[in-house]
Amino acid sequence: MSETEYFSVGEPIADTKAPAATPVENRWTQRKFDVKLVNPANKRKKTVIIVGTGLAGGSAGATLGELGYKVIQFCFQDSPRRAHSIAAQGGINAAKNYRNDGDSVYRLFYDTVKGGDFRARESNVHRLAEISTQIIDQCVAQGVPFAREYGGLLDNRSFGGAQVSRTFYARGQTGQQLLLGAYQALMRQVDLGNVELHARHEMLDLIMHEGKARGVVVRNLITGEIKSYTADAVVLATGGYGNVYFLSTNAMGSNVTAAWRAHKKGALFANPCYTQIHPTCIPVSGDHQSKLTLMSESLRNDGRVWVPKKGGDTRKAADIPEDERDYYLERIYPAFGNLVPRDIASRAAKNVCDEGRGVGPGGLGVYLDFADAIKRLGRKAVEAKYDNLFQMYERITGENPYEQPMRIYPAVHYTMGGLWVDYDLESTIPGMFVLGEANFSDHGANRLGASALMQGLADGYFVIPQTIGDYLAKNPATPVPDETVQEVEDGVKAQVEKFLSIKGERTVDSYHRELGQIMWEYCGMERTDEGLRKAIDMIRELREDFWKNVTVPGSGDDLNQSLEKAGRVADFLELGELMCIDALHRTESCGGHFRAESQDEEGEAKRDDDAFSYAAAWEWTGGDKPVLHKEDLLFEYVKPSTRSYK
Repeated sequence: MSETEYFSVGEPIADTKAPAATPVENRWTQRKFDVKLVNPANKRKKTVIIVGTGLAGGSAGATLGELGYKVIQFCFQDSPRRAHSIAAQGGINAAKNYRNDGDSVYRLFYDTVKGGDFRARESNVHRLAEISTQIIDQCVAQGVPFAREYGGLLDNRSFGGAQVSRTFYARGQTGQQLLLGAYQALMRQVDLGNVELHARHEMLDLIMHEGKARGVVVRNLITGEIKSYTADAVVLATGGYGNVYFLSTNAMGSNVTAAWRAHKKGALFANPCYTQIHPTCIPVSGDHQSKLTLMSESLRNDGRVWVPKKGGDTRKAADIPEDERDYYLERIYPAFGNLVPRDIASRAAKNVCDEGRGVGPGGLGVYLDFADAIKRLGRKAVEAKYDNLFQMYERITGENPYEQPMRIYPAVHYTMGGLWVDYDLESTIPGMFVLGEANFSDHGANRLGASALMQGLADGYFVIPQTIGDYLAKNPATPVPDETVQEVEDGVKAQVEKFLSIKGERTVDSYHRELGQIMWEYCGMERTDEGLRKAIDMIRELREDFWKNVTVPGSGDDLNQSLEKAGRVADFLELGELMCIDALHRTESCGGHFRAESQDEEGEAKRDDDAFSYAAAWEWTGGDKPVLHKEDLLFEYVKPSTRSYK
């Protein structure tokens, strides 16, 4: 074991579930045949806990309930309909090739591996591409109202990182419509008695017995009651950790607590530094904000991104003639233009703003202009595609995007890192499976637009129903001793009491905001060795002060949102340090991780495949230096190359 200043290196880790000797296009078929099955009568005797009701969790609950398992499901929202998946706007990818423009399962596989900057597993990505076609059929059968062409066929549009049209959509409300489909399927199982649903409950710890995940401790967010539930297996589908930055496009309640508490029980956390900065968000308007608003990537189909050619040009957009505008994405990346992947578009926007050519307050914005599209297609056609997005933008900014360009700027959106899982989506804790954005498996260092919905539904509808049965068939459950449950429950109660007893002088939100500023400044769009070391020291000091000086008013016996936030921010303070350590150790640039020391002469990200072709899976050591376990990534089909979109 080698030692460094911030971490130590442990034994390597490997995915042993994917049939490696089988051609990649046959691995999922082979794995499905190899798994042990649970017969229908025995399924009724098996209980599965699912935490989360977004696209991954909702679809998993609906499908496992339909199969006959007893499901106990939790969400912290007042309804599964309010899971953050509902906020997704632009679409969902699938290799149907309805446009006959050269798409295929293999091309979606290729685009996803390349788009992830060659830091994802080929086996998982190919399976995702295969299942994508089934997802659309499933959702259409559920009644999801995808947009259709004049002839009645499902319509497609383009998204970043692809030169084909493979994104299915429902105006700018795709996530909402897909979530409602999964929600209806889930509630059918609730009505049948196969799913026991608990809204307004937050998971605060994982119960383990004999080295396996056997249950959860949750807090009723209305009454404050802390209660334990046990099962034969646990599924986490709790989303990403983008709110570590305080300002992000995530819902304000989105957090890392369930995943982080599982990490502290032994689940490795992989690639935490891989954060996606989305290029089309409404710019920050002041310190009063508590979240940011995403404008769908689908807008880049018809909107053209530009800034003035000269710095300090404060004229209105309409007063700047064409020959004094720089359509910089079209200039730098002619092959993909405005549809380059998100990480590239975001850094390009930052660069032109750093040059002093940004627009709007503080110069932190670029234009997304629809004038050409309106002229070419007509306003009615643009309204049919994007009107709800345009209305949302106007309500927030007071500006009409039909009459003047939108102003956009990059913001934290999606996290590619998450709990490490194998091909079966099982974590390093036996019996604990992790779905959707909560795991690390499919996107590498950068997620292509419209692939989050694809992964969530693939994991929930099609992967976990196959793979969890293999675990349940091989691991007959023994009763969990009462004292084991009580010990975990007592630990949760002790932490609640600790928060309430500190009685300091600073609010939880003030710590969260300060952490977010540190993370954005030093572990945001650009990272440096010096900055990351500084951030680690600052986070450690902030965390120490938090445990001495935070104030949490009220009690733990009723609704107490400050108490909820305190637990989440405490976890963010630990996660933030690990993100910076992960970013510091990875001295290359790839995808959403851009190290200023690792770029070519044109300012593009420079990977180091010889040194860093691995997933970094981190082990919790109780607050001491984390241990790094490397999973080597092998590329048999999509060979690493310079990721050019020019």
